[in-house]
Amino acid sequence: MLRTLADTHVDAHCELDFRTPLELAVATVLSAQSTDKLVNTVTPALFARYPTALDYAKADRAELEEMIHSTGFFRNKASSLIGLGAAVVEKHDGTLPHTLDELVKLPGIGRKTANVILGNAFDVPGITVDTHFGRLVRRWGWTGLEDPVKVEHAVGELVPKRDWTMASHRVIFHGRRVCHAKKPACGACTLAADCPSYGTGPTDPMLAAALLKGPSRPRLLELVGLPADVVPPVEAAIGTADEAPAPTGTEDQDAP
Repeated sequence: MLRTLADTHVDAHCELDFRTPLELAVATVLSAQSTDKLVNTVTPALFARYPTALDYAKADRAELEEMIHSTGFFRNKASSLIGLGAAVVEKHDGTLPHTLDELVKLPGIGRKTANVILGNAFDVPGITVDTHFGRLVRRWGWTGLEDPVKVEHAVGELVPKRDWTMASHRVIFHGRRVCHAKKPACGACTLAADCPSYGTGPTDPMLAAALLKGPSRPRLLELVGLPADVVPPVEAAIGTADEAPAPTGTEDQDAP
């Protein structure tokens, strides 16, 4: 399944835009109960206004709240960002730390967020158990556990450590694009032959094709032998509104 996921989602990556570890930390705080796409519209101006941890520590709360308002929970997130900046300045000389133990002690940074930062900013392998990841590994029978930390450790026993970060991206990509919560695209899924939950969603290829999402949709169709220009049947798309961006990859990281 890991090999199939790697072949399926060759474009898997962290979908939050960032240039530095601090920027990724800030973006993950903002992504709680929001979407990566929305966060990416907010962060360019935010990163320009607050380039350092000290800038967040000294930020005017009203101005910061206004800049991040559209991401939701903006008051709590502003508190987290101001506290994060202050803690990084006071305890780490203004440089974001790069160990799990140190990161989880920072305001707004929980274990899931820390693993995102470690894996994508510091190349330290980490498993990110977000909403999609937990749902899919249970659906696939990799674990029956619900607690995110227990899921992280259970999957960590199955997946080589060197692959933890990319495996997380690929599972999350699959959850966003193919294996939706209420109506997975079973009939257009590259994992169909190995999935113990095959049949949870429509198995008819044309009906399932309508459920595939994202910019890689043409390639996903090609991988299962369907024409890239297939027109999604209207009836298959009905009822997929509940699959709008949910807390994900990083989107549900450690909600404030």
